[in-house]
This record gives sequence, structure tokens and C-alpha cells, in this order.
Amino acid sequence: MRPLRRLGFLTIGLFDPADPGPGHASVLEIVELGERLGFDSAWLRSRHLQAGISSPLAVIAAASQRTSRIHLGTAVMPLGLENPFRLAEDLATVDLLAGGRLEPGFSTGTPLHFEHLREALYPGTHELEDLGPGRLERLLSALRGEPVTDFEGTVGIEQYLRSAQPHVPGLAARVWQGVGSVASAETAGRLGLNLLTSSVVRAEDDVVDLDAIQRRHIDAFRAQHPDGEAARASLGPVVIPTDSATPDQVARYAAYVESRAGRVGVPQGPGRLLFAPDLLGTSEQLAERLSALAAFQAVDELVVALPFTLEHADYVQILTDLAERLGPLLGWTPAG
Repeated sequence: MRPLRRLGFLTIGLFDPADPGPGHASVLEIVELGERLGFDSAWLRSRHLQAGISSPLAVIAAASQRTSRIHLGTAVMPLGLENPFRLAEDLATVDLLAGGRLEPGFSTGTPLHFEHLREALYPGTHELEDLGPGRLERLLSALRGEPVTDFEGTVGIEQYLRSAQPHVPGLAARVWQGVGSVASAETAGRLGLNLLTSSVVRAEDDVVDLDAIQRRHIDAFRAQHPDGEAARASLGPVVIPTDSATPDQVARYAAYVESRAGRVGVPQGPGRLLFAPDLLGTSEQLAERLSALAAFQAVDELVVALPFTLEHADYVQILTDLAERLGPLLGWTPAG
């Protein structure tokens, strides 16, 4: 097993739709806490038409001005809802503000509930949109500084360039792809990206062991990647340490895990989706469970997904135990 080199966390940024300000403020405070605790990265989910962060890049821009070291990522932005050219401009701008700390992560394919919002996004043209890997390749091309227009020159006193601006060399190398199948893992490898191993995958070839499928994705990714075994891949399970939790917190955490347990181990819906179990226990128990996972044994980066519906104080407790107890048990050393 590889020693854990990088430890991060992922949050949905839940808020009250009637009063969204406090939820967004909580996220910024959590990111600041993560930096103080020595986490290597903080990641924001992307949620549309829900009470969760809908504009992770805007929140990351704000977080970048309140931190100096921690890397800031998106896990993941559905690329089918974005314009690659405009997104490349936003990504580069935020990365400049963050001092080169942006870790943008995307998913490709048809976005969730696309049939209900496609007219709002692409009225009359949604059937023409390329929602697959080609869309990601367009984004990568723009981030690498390749031309997005055939015009270049001066009009009056204004100068026009052929590539998206600003251009940040090296940003394209920090792009991650979230994958849920062997095919998407192989595509991420061929494109030379970094891999975000999904906690929701499709059952494949009658295999319903999620851990085995995640390991298959990691191996398929590295088999196609120019860097081979050195290619970056991370695992993102829900992990809830209880070392310093109060009895009330432990009871609420257990209820949360139990409410989601029924979907684990059984393919769900026509897509035969498999969901990763939530891990709850002391740091010693969690270290043992994680170390036994075939997928965890293949990575040296862990991005712990925080439970969706907890309170700010709960996240403080969980992150503190992750940084001070579980991380070191896995071989990780806090940054700074």
C-alpha cells in the first residue's frame, strides 16, 4: 500500500434557500480551517437547482483571498452545462487569483436531469451539443493556449489575440476527470488528466463489488496514461471519524449513515448504479477499513467527502479528527 501523501476534503456547501448567505459563509470558514489544519486540498461539489453550491468557481475565488497554501478544487463540474471557451477564461482567471492553486475537476456525458433543463441551456440546439469527451478536449485545448478564433490583430486601439485570455501555463495539467466507468477512466488516461475515482459507479460485467470496480478504473486509467503508475488518482469516500465527537454527534452521524445504507451493495435503477458505503468509527477503525480496500491501496491521495446535512460544528469536529488522528495513521503528514 502506498503511504498517503495528500489529504483533502469535499463539501456540497449546503444552505437554506430562504437565506443562502450563512451557508456560503460556512464553506469559506471551513476552507480556512482546512488550511490551518494542514489539509492539502479543499474541494467543492457543483450542484444546480439544489440548495448546494451552484457556482464553485465564484466561491473558490473568494476562498483564494482568505487562504494562501491549500489547493482548491471542483469535484465535479458537469461539463455539459458549461461553455468550454468561456469556462477556460474563468478557470484561468480564478487560478491567477489563487496563485496557481486551482484543481478543476469535471464530468462528461449527459448531465443529470438534462432533459428537464436543456431548453433553458440550449434552446433549439440541445440535440447538436457534444456532451462527451470532445467537449472536454475543447476545454483542454483552450486552457493550453491553442487558438479559439481565426482572427488576430488590432482594431482601432484594441488588440485581439487568438487564444483565450488570460492564459496560465500548466493549468491544463491540473485538470481532473470524475469517472464512473472503465471507458471514461481510459479516456481520462489517454488525455493525460488526473483521476477522481467516483463513489457512484456502474455495475460492470455482473460485478457488483464497488471496491473492485474502482480499482479496475484506476488500473485502466494508468494503463492509458503517459505517466503510467505515477499518474495521479484519488479516492473520495464519505469518512466520519468519531474520536472527539459528542454522544449526540455520534448518534446523528449513525442515523445519517443508516439512512443511506439501503442503497449500498445493490445496483440501483436502470443504470445499475453502485454507491460506496459511508465509513463511520474511530480513526483506528477507519484506518483499518480503508487500508483493506483494493482501490485505496492503489492511490496516495484521499479526498474525504463530508456528509451533506450536518452542522458547521460537526464539520469542524470531523475535519479536526481527520487531520490530527486518521491522516497520520494512514502515513500522512499535515502541510506546513
